[in-house]
Amino acid sequence: IEPFAAYGFNKAHAASYGRVAYQTAYMKANYPVEYLSAVLTADSGDVDKVSESITECARMNIEVLPPDINESFGDFSVVPNKEDRTKSKIRFGLYSIKNFGEGIGKSIIDERKANGPYTSLSNFLERSQNKNLNRKSLESLIKSGALDKFDNEIQQRGAMLEHIEALLQYTKDCAGRHDNQDSLFGNVDTEQHSLTLPKTDPINASQKLMWEKELLGLYVSGHPLDAFKETLDKQKFNIEKTKKELKEGMPVVVYGIVEEAKPIITKKGDQMTFLRIADFSGNIETVIFPKLYAKHKDILFSESCIGVKGRMSKRNGETSIIVEAVKELA
Repeated sequence: IEPFAAYGFNKAHAASYGRVAYQTAYMKANYPVEYLSAVLTADSGDVDKVSESITECARMNIEVLPPDINESFGDFSVVPNKEDRTKSKIRFGLYSIKNFGEGIGKSIIDERKANGPYTSLSNFLERSQNKNLNRKSLESLIKSGALDKFDNEIQQRGAMLEHIEALLQYTKDCAGRHDNQDSLFGNVDTEQHSLTLPKTDPINASQKLMWEKELLGLYVSGHPLDAFKETLDKQKFNIEKTKKELKEGMPVVVYGIVEEAKPIITKKGDQMTFLRIADFSGNIETVIFPKLYAKHKDILFSESCIGVKGRMSKRNGETSIIVEAVKELA
């Protein structure tokens, strides 16, 4: 109570805030997975807050997993760790997938509750007869990783995407099977309910991460900077430390991923850009003037991994870097 009373709260309000603070600390200390799952659900739709909570999960060694049609519910949920029952995980909900309606998500969950887990890709398509399961929504399921459980059946997400029309047609065939409609596919066995697709080239890890960012709002199964972690670890200052300890005009070097790029036209008609660069500790705004932008604009775009050298600027309460040199991380 005392810390809140010191800020001018009356005794009743101080007791109330103190009780909430205690309960929050107690839950986080004793039920961290359940607590953070609830926080993520409460903050759904706010990418910055969700990102902060996932960073906190990583700090506490709590694994956060992409959506899965056999484990996900509508919101974030706690799932058991099959290898270690003492370490539960957090799973993204189906409602968190962009371009994927809640109605379809609910029908998938309801069907699973009523008739058990989906056993294969073909089993999922046969049982998912929601009229809104169209190309866009099925593509979102595939790209977000919700159907990865069936990778062994068709090898990779690339095969599902390349043959997505075949998957949609298979669903229609299943819906019309009771009307004695002939399947349009020779590889569909109406007795065994089997489905096979030709193999395609594997999807690389960076592409999977881009899809996660596109459909879930952030990277989940990894991070593009993971490939450059050794380079980042060698730096004396990360972005968070840079913002706290370096003063106006001091030289600075940071490495990170471009979260946002805002090219603009100057009064003279030249192009320059403002970049928000992030590493594992935080993000910072940077300013790149026309001459430097013209030289490096082919790498100054969102999601590119770069290093910048410049000087700190702390004007009008805003911290940024005036960039003097740029290089691409490779």
